[in-house]
Amino acid sequence: MGGSSGSSPCASCKLLRRRCSKDCIFAPYFPPNDPHKFAIVHKVFGASNLSKMLQELPVNQRGDAVSSLVYEANARVRDPVYGCVGTISYLQNQVSELQLQLAAAQAEVLSMQMRQQKPHLVEQDMETSFHMAGDNFNSISHYIAVASNLSASVIQDPLKIESFST
Repeated sequence: MGGSSGSSPCASCKLLRRRCSKDCIFAPYFPPNDPHKFAIVHKVFGASNLSKMLQELPVNQRGDAVSSLVYEANARVRDPVYGCVGTISYLQNQVSELQLQLAAAQAEVLSMQMRQQKPHLVEQDMETSFHMAGDNFNSISHYIAVASNLSASVIQDPLKIESFST
């Protein structure tokens, strides 16, 4: 895939303005039709560092490594301080908030079910009523406990990036 006399140089050799040899380490991963892919990785990591990283890896792992480096480079351009860690942190925060909302909604559903069962409790004997109310109370207590634990674990994250908010 490297540059020979009849083919165009890979994106890295084109950007670096050098001749693309047939054993060019970048050619299999940075085709000439996608120059932005190499440009962003070069901007963040540098061609020399990228070359060293690829040479230290077995050939069968290089493609995945390049994909990861391209992803991280794009994240670093968006957020130079935290990179993809900022994105991960933001998404973890969202998951925690949604879990909190789900636990609160489940507690509300149980509360509504309990209110609907109340008229029917008069017709049942007292022992059954006591057990049913206790089970519902335990379920509601469980969801409230989960909700309060989640709210305590939702960290007000300084990494939250405004550009990600909807």
